[in-house]
Amino acid sequence: MSDHLRLGGIDVYAHHGAHAAERELGQRFVVDVELWADLEPAARTDDLALAIDYAAVHRAVVAAATDAPCHLIEALAGRLCRVVLASFAAERVCVTVHKTQPPISGFYGEASVTLERDRAWLAGQDAARGPQA
Repeated sequence: MSDHLRLGGIDVYAHHGAHAAERELGQRFVVDVELWADLEPAARTDDLALAIDYAAVHRAVVAAATDAPCHLIEALAGRLCRVVLASFAAERVCVTVHKTQPPISGFYGEASVTLERDRAWLAGQDAARGPQA
C-alpha cells in the first residue's frame, strides 16, 4: 500500500537517556511518524470520519513520548510504534526519534533512530505479553 500520512517534527521535552543527568534534567526530542493505511475512502468522500485524525496521532505520540523514561531512543521508538499501531487504523508505521543534543563531546549534530513496524509485529508483541489479567 502506498498511501501514507506523515507528521514530521513533533517536538517533545522528555527525560530519556542513558545518563542519569539526561533522565533528571530532560532534553528536547523530535519525532517523525509515518502511517501507511488505506486513505482512499477519505480522499474519495472528503469525510473526516473516514480519515486518520492526525491531531489525535500527534496527541498520542506526545503522551507516549513524555511517559516513563527510556534509557535508549530505540526503546522510545519501539514504544511509539506500539502506541500508533494499537491506536490507529494503520497497517505499518515508521517512527524516527531525533535526539537533538546527544551528550557527545565535540559533536554538534543530532542522533536519530528509525524503526518501521507492522501489524504482524504488533500481534507478536501482544502474544509475547500473554493474556491480560
